[in-house]
Amino acid sequence: MTKHHFLCAVAGVIATFSVASAIASEPNQLTQTEKAAGWALLFDGKTTQGWHTFKKETFPSKGWVVEGGWFHCLGERGGDIVSSGEYDQFELTWEWKISPGGNSGLKYFVTDTRNSALGHEYQMIDDAGHPDAGLADGKRVTASFYDVLKPTVKPPAKPIGEMNFSRILVQGNHVEHWLNGVQVLEYELGSDAVKAAVEKSKFNKTPGFGTRLKGHILHQDHESNVWFRSIKLRDLSAKGTKDNPVIER
Repeated sequence: MTKHHFLCAVAGVIATFSVASAIASEPNQLTQTEKAAGWALLFDGKTTQGWHTFKKETFPSKGWVVEGGWFHCLGERGGDIVSSGEYDQFELTWEWKISPGGNSGLKYFVTDTRNSALGHEYQMIDDAGHPDAGLADGKRVTASFYDVLKPTVKPPAKPIGEMNFSRILVQGNHVEHWLNGVQVLEYELGSDAVKAAVEKSKFNKTPGFGTRLKGHILHQDHESNVWFRSIKLRDLSAKGTKDNPVIER
């Protein structure tokens, strides 16, 4: 086994352990281990604190409710919501479920300098029940980099209505998309491959798209019922410590 394959195997074991630990913990709570590692809770399960409408200071007046520990998007065109904080290197995890025929997404690198809430989107969709999932040669299925890159392995999505666990890692220019403990996609920001993929996408006229930007995390209102909870983020923009290590690649 080469050093590269050994490190990949170790990273896989650590990620699987992290997923199991996160799912086993109480929803919308941080464990002592997570706190020590620098994780922050972006949603307390009770209020809308820390979230607002894109380019506004207030939360949408309709379309979103907090119930049963979930952020519930009602699909009533209330508008997307973004985090108060902005991040450019991070590890993000969350739990979610979607209604039959639903279509939604989580975006990152969403900046206020753009006219609309564009960003790199981790797609969440009913792959069998929504027609958009069948477009763009696999670049719009669950866990894809929406309209830009498709997963390299089949995403192990749960049956519609059941809870999924997702993870995004952005460190340096390296990005990973995970679903239910499986890494389904990785890419390098600003690489020739990403530039070429963006050029073929609907974002080819958006300056800076495909590069690392400091921006908000966004939960999308795409006129579908979708639920989010246990939204946790670890800021990796600073040099790692013993308890918050930088992953060397």
